[in-house]
Amino acid sequence: MPTPARRMRFTTWRSLAMAATAALMAAFLTPAAAHGAPRESAPIYSYESAIRESVWVDTGLDGDSDGKTDRVAVDIVRPRELAQQGRKVPVIMDASPYYSCCGRGNESQRKTYDANGNVVQMPLFYDNYFVPRGYAFVGVDLAGTNRSDGCVDVGGRSDIQSAKAVVDWLNGRAKAYTSRSGSDRAKAGWTNGRTGMIGKSWDGTIANGVAATGVEGLKTIVPISAISSWYDYYFSQGAPLYDSGPDWLSDYVDSPDARTKCAAVQQKLVDEAPRTGDWTSLWTERDYVKDASKVKASVFLIHGSQDLNVRMEHVGPWWDALAKNGVERKIWLSQTGHVDPFDFRRADWVDTLHRWFDHELLGYDNGIDDEPMADIERHPDQWVTSAVWPPRSTRATTLRPGEGTQAGVGTLGLRKSEGTETFTDDPRLSETDWAAHIDRSTAEKAGFVTKPLTRDLRLSGSSKVTVTATPTTSTAHLSAVLVDLGPDTIRDYAAAGEGITTLTDRTCWGPSTTGDSSCFKATQAKTTAVDYTVLSRGWADLGTYATAGKGVPLTPGKAYTITLDLAATDHVVPAGHRLALIVAGTDKDLIDPPSSTPTLTLDLSRTSARVPLVGGAEAFSKATAGSTAAESTSVLDGVRDPRTALRVPGDRH
Repeated sequence: MPTPARRMRFTTWRSLAMAATAALMAAFLTPAAAHGAPRESAPIYSYESAIRESVWVDTGLDGDSDGKTDRVAVDIVRPRELAQQGRKVPVIMDASPYYSCCGRGNESQRKTYDANGNVVQMPLFYDNYFVPRGYAFVGVDLAGTNRSDGCVDVGGRSDIQSAKAVVDWLNGRAKAYTSRSGSDRAKAGWTNGRTGMIGKSWDGTIANGVAATGVEGLKTIVPISAISSWYDYYFSQGAPLYDSGPDWLSDYVDSPDARTKCAAVQQKLVDEAPRTGDWTSLWTERDYVKDASKVKASVFLIHGSQDLNVRMEHVGPWWDALAKNGVERKIWLSQTGHVDPFDFRRADWVDTLHRWFDHELLGYDNGIDDEPMADIERHPDQWVTSAVWPPRSTRATTLRPGEGTQAGVGTLGLRKSEGTETFTDDPRLSETDWAAHIDRSTAEKAGFVTKPLTRDLRLSGSSKVTVTATPTTSTAHLSAVLVDLGPDTIRDYAAAGEGITTLTDRTCWGPSTTGDSSCFKATQAKTTAVDYTVLSRGWADLGTYATAGKGVPLTPGKAYTITLDLAATDHVVPAGHRLALIVAGTDKDLIDPPSSTPTLTLDLSRTSARVPLVGGAEAFSKATAGSTAAESTSVLDGVRDPRTALRVPGDRH
């Protein structure tokens, strides 16, 4: 793991912001702060009388090919008092395709408007909470959605330019108008241009993409459950994750107007995203990781470690690339699925986000940069911190499978072993089936398990599993999963709420108006008792063994070697539990099956797992020394099968 040349220092959480000093730019201070109060923006401006206006920013593109450059709708809520004083404010911005089609947040809120076309309800709490504290909030309709021109191109140039053009306008580099088709210009003289982007799922993905352009004025992004490379949303090393491509997603959010104009864009999303899983220029355009060197904004990343929609493989490569390029970073990893932190850690989230924006956009020296880099949910509602993530003592450690006393029930340790294991792909079964029968010889998987641990063993970061396999057919998909075998109570990420239950009572976060309430339904953790926990996953089409972006037919009876990238994790396997590696074929509901049903034979001498262990091989040796309770041979219980409904990077939670 490369050490960043420049990163934020994090030590311990502080309950109060540091005292103000005269060095802070007076233009950014509230009156209270200017006189020596704690450096925290206070809710001293009226939300009810805030200025609400709409402008249309010219993107410079003509995505719908109507002969006119596309304009995207930008709805703005900002403090009236500061405007009257001529004081400029920073901007918190959420660019989204969901403002009209699908809704935002756990309650699926949409934008609503008054008779003059100005926004009445802005979804979520950001405007209610931050506008009274001296920020402007800006909600951008991506091109092709709601009141914007153009076409949705699912993370491509149009999507990203929709938001980047707004950042440019806020910094005086782009044009905007007071109407969708008129010629009256709109200026952004009310802002200092300092912008922070935030959003969940597709919204957070746009924040990643805009940051990867290196646009001036974007000071920070807060991507929640966000995509870093769209290829990895649809495929995993050639194995298809969904039975549809980006054309379906585009149609899902397109405005009625866009549907009549954007047939060419839709067709391109079909033609350039073949279901073969081959890499094309379409995916290159939508890969933000490759442009991490351009990122100038700090990044506060939030993700669910059991997110089976925008999966954890979007975290590791992006995080590592940002570290390599010295980007200031902070991260929260929850036990949830595709869930917003407002719904799994509400009070701490609002407080932390408040201090983050105060530091990054107002320049307040409030100590958040001296706090731990990572917050990690170990058990439901039980969080720990890590000064640096992954910890500096993390070492990639090679674990090797070995034959056991039963077919398909092997060992996992540091020593290289000879032998083979054979399994037959069964698309009816998933990782939950494999883990439940880990100690039994079953035809559909090969499992390799350590002895019960005598010490806790922490995995922190991304793993790789190298497999040498001989197939019996010309096509084959592979899955590799790491499993913690032992009893625990975890968030029920496979249930409808993906780890939360929505209650009926509400909590309020800022002032409300008649048309825009700051009060949202409370939530609590939804938990389940399990005998095992899947902690990391990876999939691949064996046909991509030679070239990651190009699959080829296999020769039955020939051995192929491929390395599967497993998603990042931070998990402690406790003493008394066992760590398992499972290699199998189709992971039901998580990847699609190949066109044939292969039997695969693993060469164990050429199969291994590179696992990020805190303390490295020495920690593994100590944790597997001695003996504890006898190994179980019973069927284990875990969460239910992954839900098949997880098909859209949506924003329901």
